Amino acid sequence: MSTDTDIKTEKLLIDSLFNESVRNSKIDPLSEVKISKLTGDASSRSYFRIEGHKRSYVACLDQSLTTLKKKEEVDFYSAQDILKNNGVNVPNIFDIDHEKGYVLQEDLGDHTFLKELSLIKSKQDEKNLYLKAIDELLNIQSIKKNETTFFKRSFDETKLMSEVDFTIKHLIDGLFDLELEKKRKEKIKQLFNKLVAEITEEPMVLTHRDYHSRNIMMMSGDTKVIDFQDMRLGLPQYDLVSLLEDCYYQINLDIKDELKKYYWEKAIERNILTSEAQLDWGGFCSLYNKMAIQRTFKALGSFAYIFRLREDIRYLKYIGYSFEQLKSLLFKEEKYSELRTLLAEVYYEY
Repeated sequence: MSTDTDIKTEKLLIDSLFNESVRNSKIDPLSEVKISKLTGDASSRSYFRIEGHKRSYVACLDQSLTTLKKKEEVDFYSAQDILKNNGVNVPNIFDIDHEKGYVLQEDLGDHTFLKELSLIKSKQDEKNLYLKAIDELLNIQSIKKNETTFFKRSFDETKLMSEVDFTIKHLIDGLFDLELEKKRKEKIKQLFNKLVAEITEEPMVLTHRDYHSRNIMMMSGDTKVIDFQDMRLGLPQYDLVSLLEDCYYQINLDIKDELKKYYWEKAIERNILTSEAQLDWGGFCSLYNKMAIQRTFKALGSFAYIFRLREDIRYLKYIGYSFEQLKSLLFKEEKYSELRTLLAEVYYEY
């Protein structure tokens, strides 16, 4: 975690880079400038708000950018360009200095989709809000394949199984500190491999990769999508699961099925869902459940990882809820009852 000295150093760097943006006429100068560090997400990037008398910006420091040769190689920049040109609401980018790992972008404020959910007054309000997020998701998934890097990487079997291994390492071996016998661990992997094989047989679309209530901002009643730089091809249900099975917020169950049906119908209309399995409601729901099992298991690993390696306790509270959610999802797929039993034994043993 950053020390006070680290934060002070970063603020000085941001101040210098921001002044350079002004000198290069990327933005107009601000008066009475104040720089404050924002609460971080689950990544290694650092974010700062630069406030002036009448307007503000958000600056990001990302050391991974310093290894790139040109601005066009910055995933955030190229992803923003693709999304914006295809009608997806994303923040504007004002300046990038990849050599210094600096991105200056529009300040969308602090009002997340999750915060908006905390203010709803009825189930209908909840449903209407999620319909907006689903419509934006459909815009992302309707983007046609092109030659950019986002369409050259995917949630294939290797990638999804690496996420399974990640959770075993950081949750079971790490946080739980359980020394499972090799036979039991291999059986868990074998069953997940079977599930992942079913998922990856289906046609893929462009996915945001982390489309949940903290990565959608609300401005004047409209959604704005953030944290999209890791886009890649994946099952259409991948992002829908991230949204509707969000570990940060539990949707009313009767509304969830309505939202899934809404997505399914609209996705068929827009040729996002094209396979025989996806065009069948039962087949779509089964794939949704399998994707949700894998995604929730990966989320458990992420929460454990953040706590263990970054000492960030904020994410620990989501582990219990996420596991119970995983167990419920596994009950829906009876042929994976053995996987449910194995994972329950591990969790309740801890």
